[in-house]
Amino acid sequence: MDASELSRWKRFAAKGGIGACTAIVDCAAETPGDLMFFQDDEITVLMPIEGQEGRYMGYCEGVVGQFTAADVRFHGPLKISVASRR
Repeated sequence: MDASELSRWKRFAAKGGIGACTAIVDCAAETPGDLMFFQDDEITVLMPIEGQEGRYMGYCEGVVGQFTAADVRFHGPLKISVASRR
C-alpha cells in the first residue's frame, strides 16, 4: 500500500469507516496485508474484502490491514460502503 492510499484510509477511519468492532482474541499478522491486534483493541472497519466472505479491511493503532470476522465482535450493523455501491 503506498503512502497516498494509506493516508486516504486513515482519513476514512477518522470519520468512523463503515463501523467498529472489538477484538476478542490476540491476532498476529501472518501475511504482509494482515492487521495485528490484541484482545480488547478497538478496530475501525473500513470495508469488506470482495470475494472473501468474513474478511474485512480495518484500522487499528495507526495500521491498516485485513482481519477475519471470527476474531472480533462487531458493535452493530455495518454501513454500506461507498465502494460497494458503485
